Amino acid sequence: MATETVIVNCARIEKPALDAIDRIARATLAGRRRGREVWLSNASDALLELLIFAGLDGTLRVEVKRQPEQRKEPGGVEEEGELPDPAA
Repeated sequence: MATETVIVNCARIEKPALDAIDRIARATLAGRRRGREVWLSNASDALLELLIFAGLDGTLRVEVKRQPEQRKEPGGVEEEGELPDPAA
């Protein structure tokens, strides 16, 4: 049996409260009962903190925001300095 994925866009939840968490949890439970995999997307930091506070961070699936990779400067140049004395 193939599992369908349902993505819940949480971008409009600007000031999350426990009632929003309750609705999300109930919708997730209903989806799972119907064989759906529910993911939350665009969750704000405030919503994520509230999910952790409510103890649902391990239960609800949250799409991770990808951060741009930090890369090193190509061809790094070292500062000028004296070389240490060679070992005798």
